[in-house]
Amino acid sequence: MPAYLFFACQMSICSIFLANSGDIMPFPCPSLAAAMTPQIQAFFDPTTATVTYVVYEADGRDCAIIDSVLDYDPKAGRTSTASADKVITFVREHGLQCRWLLETHAHADHLSAAPYLQQQLGGDVAIGAAIQTVQQAFAAVYHQDGARADGSQFDQLFAPDQVFHIGKLEVRALHVPGHTPADLAYQIGDAVFVGDTLFMPDVGSARCDFPGGSATLLYRSVQRLLALPPQTRLFMCHDYPPNGRAPRWEVTVAEQRASNIHLRDGITEEQFVAMRTGRDATLDMPTLILPAIQVNINAGKLPEPEDNGVRYLKIPLNAL
Repeated sequence: MPAYLFFACQMSICSIFLANSGDIMPFPCPSLAAAMTPQIQAFFDPTTATVTYVVYEADGRDCAIIDSVLDYDPKAGRTSTASADKVITFVREHGLQCRWLLETHAHADHLSAAPYLQQQLGGDVAIGAAIQTVQQAFAAVYHQDGARADGSQFDQLFAPDQVFHIGKLEVRALHVPGHTPADLAYQIGDAVFVGDTLFMPDVGSARCDFPGGSATLLYRSVQRLLALPPQTRLFMCHDYPPNGRAPRWEVTVAEQRASNIHLRDGITEEQFVAMRTGRDATLDMPTLILPAIQVNINAGKLPEPEDNGVRYLKIPLNAL
């Protein structure tokens, strides 16, 4: 579709949604300058079901890496950079320059590889400004100094709807709270990297029972995402394939609205909140939540070595 038609349709859809959505405001419609289509390379980690993305210009060198993974074996207490090294190889082989290491939120299911990637490739580590709320919530869990719950561990904190660039690509940080208070989605041209909001249509939606989570807010965040143009490409942060299907991570807004098992058109906020709350009550905590959160609210930085040269993770007992 020509860019002028794409954005004419987008303006119409945003206007219709605003007129019929009560207090759920749509995200700002991008300008024509944001019509560029990014190049995207995905890396799926089967251990944590996480998808890492390299996003870059078709005719440029700048790139961003979204939701990287530091491999961690909880039984042995060992980290590995095997997953991150695949990303590094791709970036170097394509002659790209890393400008951003973007986190959609402080993940509870894997450790971020952002510091390692920054050491190898450069770039600023960035997350939503509401990470301070998450840091404050977990400061007591880990018996940490609450004074450091200011987001200063990150190079950049994005405000809702803040615009930045990957070379010529315009990026908008969309605040999508619900799974956590600090979740962001990144809108880049015709693509949106949705973090832990929606999953593939046959999987549904992210849980909302972590500190500060809210099924009501998640529903409203998703309604804003699904008000984007039908052909908008949505890229998942995770995939948990049911029935033995192969992992997938790309879907359109239209496909989500037609068939998402939790959030397709016609499912009300009340219905979703009841379903999500009931389902969350049956879920176990993620395997890596205690090591992952304490590392990821620290911008992926591991604890400093003690005087014997060994790093130690803190595991609070009976705290969650």
